[in-house]
Amino acid sequence: MGFFAKIFEALRKTKQNFSRKIYEAFKGAALNDEFYEELEMALLSADVGAVASDMIISELKEKSFELKLRKPDEAKEIFTDILQGLVDYDVEAYNYPLCILVAGVNGVGKTTAIGKLANYFTREGKSVVLAAADTFRAAAAEQLTVWAERSNVRIIKHEEGADPAAVVFDAIASAKAKKTDVLLIDTAGRLHNKKNLMEELKKINRVIERDYPEADYRSYIVLDATTGQNAINQVNIFNEAIDID
Repeated sequence: MGFFAKIFEALRKTKQNFSRKIYEAFKGAALNDEFYEELEMALLSADVGAVASDMIISELKEKSFELKLRKPDEAKEIFTDILQGLVDYDVEAYNYPLCILVAGVNGVGKTTAIGKLANYFTREGKSVVLAAADTFRAAAAEQLTVWAERSNVRIIKHEEGADPAAVVFDAIASAKAKKTDVLLIDTAGRLHNKKNLMEELKKINRVIERDYPEADYRSYIVLDATTGQNAINQVNIFNEAIDID
């Protein structure tokens, strides 16, 4: 099985496994503690995170109580609405062209977040291009390519080890030439205590501000929900480099 095939298969299995566990939970006979515990375990196994899972369960309990629901099957629509509310973006809240840079430390899911954003904006009728500016990690561009193909959007990438700022420069040129609505920029998993990598992020930021002044420029950071107090330190340091929105 090839590299891309393995990734698609892993994504497919993850989705199927999550859907199956949710389906099994809602087959329960009553909206009781056992049901909520099973549902919470399904959410945690899908990497929803402890804080978000607790919030979802609490809101589901509250709304089910208000509506006097007794069976899990009756609460399916409410559960779906809660999940949708967590991920809803308002495309009209942005000006276009839009440029979003996504940063964060290793392993927090930046590439996945960009893939989901690409899918969302595409479904909302916006044209999208991805910039694979993580040139430090092997297979980073290939992983982003998988998300680009899933959403049927363009991707600008260079060879491994290339200058990330050069990738962004080319992506901006492409976005301008094709009048693209949204440019999403993936960056390396920069350890916030590595000065040279933070300087590289600042360089990318300067390229965007210099060459894409007409864009509504947003800088987002992806954090691990279990990081705790260290998350504040990460935000403060990244904010010095790229002015986090």
